[in-house]
Amino acid sequence: MVSGARNDAIRRSIDPNAFRGKSVLVSGGSGFLGSWTCDTLIGLGSRIICVDDLSTGVFENIDHLKGVKGFEFEKADVCTYSRSPKVDMVFHLASRPAPEDYQKHPVETALANATGTDRMLVLARKNDARVFYASSSEVYGDPEVFPTPESYEGKVNPLGPRSCYEEGKRFGEALCKAYHDQYGLDVRIARLFNSYGPRLRAEGFYGRVVSRFIIQALGGDDITVFGDGAQSRSFCYVTDTITGSLRFMGLDRTSDMVLNIGSKVENRILDLAETIRKLAASHSRIRFLPLPPGDHMRRNPDTERTEKLLGWSPSIQLDAGLERTLRWFHSKEPSP
Repeated sequence: MVSGARNDAIRRSIDPNAFRGKSVLVSGGSGFLGSWTCDTLIGLGSRIICVDDLSTGVFENIDHLKGVKGFEFEKADVCTYSRSPKVDMVFHLASRPAPEDYQKHPVETALANATGTDRMLVLARKNDARVFYASSSEVYGDPEVFPTPESYEGKVNPLGPRSCYEEGKRFGEALCKAYHDQYGLDVRIARLFNSYGPRLRAEGFYGRVVSRFIIQALGGDDITVFGDGAQSRSFCYVTDTITGSLRFMGLDRTSDMVLNIGSKVENRILDLAETIRKLAASHSRIRFLPLPPGDHMRRNPDTERTEKLLGWSPSIQLDAGLERTLRWFHSKEPSP
C-alpha cells in the first residue's frame, strides 16, 4: 500500500462534487494508474467497480481496498465484458503498457484498445455515462514537432514493431470520437506521457525504464541503457498524472476532447540512469546495449492547453519523485 498522505494530496486538489456518490467502472483497475485511480475515487466518495483480468495488473495493488464500502472487484477481460452495471463514469485504462510485454502479446494489446474500448463505450452509452480513455504519447509515433501539441497528427508506422500499441491507441481514440459524433457520448481522451511512481511494475528486460533502473541499482546489477542514452523522455510522477486526469474528467463541460497530460521537462535516459544510481547510492555500472527496433528518440508534450483548461501542471520534481519511488521499491525488497 502507498502512503495515504499521497492520495490525500491528490484529493485536496480535485473538486469532490464531480465524483461524490458516482458509480464508476475502472477497467485495468488493479494496474499502476488504475489502482491509484481507484484509491483516489474511493476517497472522493465514489462507488467503484474495478474490472481487471490480472494479466498485467496485480491484486496486491488493490488488496487494501477489499472490504472497503463502495469497492467491488471483478476479474474479467475487458474485451469480453458482458455485464451492464449502472454507472455514471467509465475509466478505460486496461491495456498492456510495456513494450516488451505488448510485443509478446500484440493481438491482446490491439484488441484491448479496439474491442475493449468498444465494450466500454457501449456500456457508457447505455448509461449516458462520461468516458475517460487513457490514450498515450505513443499515438504521435516518431514525432517531428517538439514540444508536441494535441493538433499534431503523428508519424506512425502501421506495421512497425510497436504498431499493436501505437495504432491500437489511435484506433481507440477514433472510436471514442465516433461515439461522440454519432451518439453524443461525453468522452475525454488523455494522451498520457511517461508516468512513474510506487506500484510501477519492474518485470521485463525492456520494461518501464524507471522501474528497471531502480531494480538494477538496488540490486547492484548493471544499469542497462539502450543505445547511447541520448534519447529523451518526459517523466511525470503518478500523483500529478492522476490529478490531471481526474481534473479533466471532473469538468462538467468542455469543448476539448483531447489533452496531453505529462511533464514538459525532458530528460535524457543516460541522465536518468545516473540520477537513479546516485539517489540509490549504488555502485552499479552503466552498460550500453543495442537500441531496440522501433524505439523513439524523443517524447515531450506541449501542455499549454492542459494548463489553461485545468489549472494544472506537475508539482513533483523528478528527483523528489524518484526518491519516493526508490523508497517504495526498497520497502518491497525481502529482508536479509
